[in-house]
Amino acid sequence: MQNNYNLGRILRLTVALSSIIGTLSTAWAQFAIKGVVRDDKNNPLPGVSIVLAKTTTGTTTDAQGAYSLKAGNGSYKVSYSFIGFTAITKDVTVSGGDVEVDVQLQPSTASLSEVIVVGSRASQRTVTDSPVPIDVLSASELRTTGQPTFDRSLQYRVPSFNTVNTPVNDATTLLDPWELRNMGPSRTLILVNGKRKNLSSLLYVQFSPGRGETGVDISGIPQQAIKRVEILRDGASAQYGSDAIAGVMNIILKDKFDYTSLDVNTGVTSQGDGAMYSIALNGGSNLSSKGFVNYTAEFMKQNSAVRSGIVDVPTEIATFGDGTGGPQDQLIKAYLKDYPTANNINGTGDTRAAKFALNAGVSLNDNLQLYGNGAFIAKRVESFANYRTPYWRQDRGLLHSVTDNGGKNYLTQATLAFPTQDNVDMYRGYIGYVPTFEGDMIDYNATLGVKGETNGWKHDVSLTTGYNSQVYTVDNTVNRTLGKASPTRFKPGGYSFGHIVGNIDISKQVNEKLGIAFGMEARSEKYTITAGDTASYSGEGSNSFPGLAAVNAGSNQRFNIGAYFDLSYDITKDFLVNGTFRTENYSDFGSANVWKLSSRYKIADDKIVLRASASTGFRAPTLHQIYAQSTQAAFVGGTIQLSGLFNNRSAQARALGIPALTPENSTNITAGIALNPSKNLSISLDYYSINVKNRIVYSSSISSSDPKSLLGGILQQAGVRTIQFFINGIETTTQGLDYVISYRNLPAGQGRIGFNLAGNFVLDNRIDGAPADPAAIKAAGSSILNTQIRSLLTESRPRYKSILGIDYSLGKWNMNLNNTLFGSTSFQDLDNGGSAMENIKAVFKPAVVTDLSLGYMFSKNISATVNVNNLLNVLPKWDLVAQNEKGSQAINTPEKESLLRGFLGFSGRYSILGYNGSQFSQLGTMFNANLNIKF
Repeated sequence: MQNNYNLGRILRLTVALSSIIGTLSTAWAQFAIKGVVRDDKNNPLPGVSIVLAKTTTGTTTDAQGAYSLKAGNGSYKVSYSFIGFTAITKDVTVSGGDVEVDVQLQPSTASLSEVIVVGSRASQRTVTDSPVPIDVLSASELRTTGQPTFDRSLQYRVPSFNTVNTPVNDATTLLDPWELRNMGPSRTLILVNGKRKNLSSLLYVQFSPGRGETGVDISGIPQQAIKRVEILRDGASAQYGSDAIAGVMNIILKDKFDYTSLDVNTGVTSQGDGAMYSIALNGGSNLSSKGFVNYTAEFMKQNSAVRSGIVDVPTEIATFGDGTGGPQDQLIKAYLKDYPTANNINGTGDTRAAKFALNAGVSLNDNLQLYGNGAFIAKRVESFANYRTPYWRQDRGLLHSVTDNGGKNYLTQATLAFPTQDNVDMYRGYIGYVPTFEGDMIDYNATLGVKGETNGWKHDVSLTTGYNSQVYTVDNTVNRTLGKASPTRFKPGGYSFGHIVGNIDISKQVNEKLGIAFGMEARSEKYTITAGDTASYSGEGSNSFPGLAAVNAGSNQRFNIGAYFDLSYDITKDFLVNGTFRTENYSDFGSANVWKLSSRYKIADDKIVLRASASTGFRAPTLHQIYAQSTQAAFVGGTIQLSGLFNNRSAQARALGIPALTPENSTNITAGIALNPSKNLSISLDYYSINVKNRIVYSSSISSSDPKSLLGGILQQAGVRTIQFFINGIETTTQGLDYVISYRNLPAGQGRIGFNLAGNFVLDNRIDGAPADPAAIKAAGSSILNTQIRSLLTESRPRYKSILGIDYSLGKWNMNLNNTLFGSTSFQDLDNGGSAMENIKAVFKPAVVTDLSLGYMFSKNISATVNVNNLLNVLPKWDLVAQNEKGSQAINTPEKESLLRGFLGFSGRYSILGYNGSQFSQLGTMFNANLNIKF
């Protein structure tokens, strides 16, 4: 019996163990969640991202929209997401076998439903819920422009954003000035993941838009690192502090890791120059359910594209000759016969750049997250100054050998600049020289912070640092003051700017109606001027780019602290009121207090949204404007003229009665309407008015013919012809309209089509009243604001700009066609055109630039895009337009008009753009291609 009992126990244990093993085997078995993802028209969707929630397991659909995802037994939340469609999450249970889950995604206007960061500090809202106008641009919208850098992509996506590449602007080659709403680059605040980005160390001093200001180098941010861009088109100093007069641009970096992506780009102009090559890798990892790391590395090279014009002989003789038909005039004719372009290089700079970005976050517990992000760019540019022809400049035998050019000699003793010092035989074979400019830049920013939520209170504490440095080199040139002892390569010095910013932000949604937020920011800034080598600034300095003198070098710092309080209240579910107050204190000029009120009212089930805001703002003078002091070389009427920039704390400024700089003060008003009649159609129209008092301007070049006067004595002592300085000199008013019409996801045959029309129209951009001229300047018969400066401030950006975009997708194909209408601009260039330009404007004609993008998805992991920018090869065109009878008399014959056009384009060297001007690039058609590989 005992044996039978034991045998029974053994059999029962065996059965139980087999059952347990079978159960575990089933539990541990790997099955599949699989299916097909389609759109609302039942077309398969390739490339859809599918992820098991709180895991690193994921996949994408293939060309037929099919997917397969390994999963063991259990319950899962499976998310399905794809750009242009509403993401959904499915509850799926796996129990002993594969599970078929077919999904249909519905089209969405993501820009309307995306939660945005800018707008209110009290709570995040969607675009339609916001009481202020906000644009949201996705990474794909930037990518389809085909432009090589972020700033140029914005030029063809945001109507109120303007930038243009200008030739022969020395350090400006490193980064082109850009601006929103004609307000200059320093009046738009740039944020990266909601934190302030550092300014560039470069102060724009050339006659291009943005003159006298500095801005953030947004061209250095790798486009592949960007998830989306939020542009707040409204004054926001009360929420964010200084610089947010025209608006705020918040660059959101990619976060959650979906796949590794390799982008290979190449391009060239239709003339075969300006070749561009770049490679970018975006990747990362999800740290289980606790966090993420996302990184981007990009390497780029772009060659120079040259558009040299044929030199106009009569203008060249009028500039450099004597007009008598003598030896100098004959020399000019002979040289231009052999070299019709005068060997000038009118082109873009040669650029090399390495860019890196990192974004990461990790949950410390259920309510606390550690986060950080950073970006780094190293950039080098090489560009050319104006070519120095033999009849303009000689090299003292330092830059050529007498056997050059077969020994031909264009010079005679009569035409030598140094007839008593140089032997004419020294210049046998001399055809002139071209100074080169080399710029090396480093820019980085980084943020580390902790954010979380406790009892409904959201808190965010962060520390941000940023830095930009630029070092310059000029080569193949001379310092004429040093004669034959001059070097031919110079280090003119450079600049650097850095800041450290600490932020504390706290907010709570008290109830369904009330949200509050408050916080503090402390910021320390440092601006450094580094002197050049002695030879670069002795006497007249290195030709084309004089160095920074040791007496002007040094570092300066300041500290400020600010605090804000933000209140958001939904009076009803449709009626929102938002108010913010901010106070700031700066160590160098004192305090500023600003406020903002905004409201939104929704009608007809949210299909109509009325919105408006009123605010005050401020912009602190930058350290660059307060402390910069240098000698600049400018091309004026065929001669190089030295001009001194004296800062407001110098003895010269005090002697002239120039006061210390104070903040600009602004008043902003916006009012608009947004219509959302269907999920695919949205329309918005917004009016804005920006009044800026105590606006800081970089003065005209002021001179005096009386050496015994106060001004004349200062000029003589400094060894310069003219003086310039910064002053709170004017009041301006800018008014305009922004409009956006978007109609997406319309059936078109077997595919889908979308239309987008966006535009900006400037109603008024004026200078109010008379400028604040110091007494000593008036006594010299000058003004801080001559006609040329007025023209640059009020007319140098397009009066209007519209972008009409058409998107079409069909199976594996997608197409994007954009037409950008650039309105007219005007410029009165007295430096090159002389006093005649007081009564004449160079007016650039409106033009439409057409861009075409065509993409094809070979598989779920490989796609390619071909772009043709400026498909119809449209170039800037300009006319001389007389403003009165005097102007008409100055150009009443073809010969007079041709001569003046020649002066404005440096004898035709810059015939496309003029020496200053234009709304868009002179390069014409450009081709580029992109290959994207996901793995």
